[in-house]
Amino acid sequence: MANQIADVSYEEEYVLNSRGLKLFTCRWVPSGEPKALIFICHGYAMECSITMNSTAIRLAKAGFTVYGIDYEGHGKSDGMQGLINSFDDVVDDCSNHFTSICEKRENKGKMRYLMGESMGGAMALLLHRKKPDFWDGAVLVAPMCKIAEDMRPHPMVITVLTQLCRIIPTWKIIPTDDIIDLAFKEPEVREQIRANPYCYKGRPRLRTGHELMTVSMDLEKRLDEVSLPFLVLHGGEDRVTDKAVSQLLHKVASSEDKTFKMYPGMWHGLLYGEPPSNIDIVFADIISWLDERSSLGNSRLEREQKSAEDNAHAVKAR
Repeated sequence: MANQIADVSYEEEYVLNSRGLKLFTCRWVPSGEPKALIFICHGYAMECSITMNSTAIRLAKAGFTVYGIDYEGHGKSDGMQGLINSFDDVVDDCSNHFTSICEKRENKGKMRYLMGESMGGAMALLLHRKKPDFWDGAVLVAPMCKIAEDMRPHPMVITVLTQLCRIIPTWKIIPTDDIIDLAFKEPEVREQIRANPYCYKGRPRLRTGHELMTVSMDLEKRLDEVSLPFLVLHGGEDRVTDKAVSQLLHKVASSEDKTFKMYPGMWHGLLYGEPPSNIDIVFADIISWLDERSSLGNSRLEREQKSAEDNAHAVKAR
């Protein structure tokens, strides 16, 4: 399916993953040659084509081609809604799809960036860990490197739930506050998300909660391994993911090019949950960061070409 939104064309299709599930994918293409490719990773219980549509259109109007995918159990993709049985499988799905796009002949010379929101920020960091030299940079929006203390059940409850997870993994019994109320400041946005049939509502499933906790704890321990250029953004009043760990990521990551932005008074949903004036501030920072780096030239491509030439010379010398 394809349609035109102002000067941005939108297309969607389904792809088959390695486990035989149909996954929904989409893209927003600007008129003219794109400055770079951006791969968006949505948050837990969210999806790409509706909740992240305004984000993608802003980026496409700024000159970037944007690609999205709904994870297994999310949005319009196959799988039990709200269930993440294995975060590793979801990382593989995203990596396989995004890599196949980057390696198309028409895209080989283009810069490639990840953009992840909340759990999608964790996804972006894990995609980078999977292929450390593949990506040119990442925009991490309130990344899930640690779940905020307000959102975590008591340690004894976690122990009990972990045991139950082996027996009843799909049950929705994790005691949490309503994430929609905590994440999005604008009441209209909360209503839109609740009315969106492709967004998961209700308590997290046991297996999903276990996977999210495991992934966030693992990321928190290995922040120093992050080496790609990144911009990390966090709302000063975020009660869903821990802003202190975003600050720590900025401090300890081995990246030479790293930027941290804190927005006092803003909540978790920086991309579409704030008043329009706040969203404009956030996107001005994101687009400025992307423009600056995409205009500098593709150092990764130069390294790849040099490596290919060195290999060719080595073969000839044998």
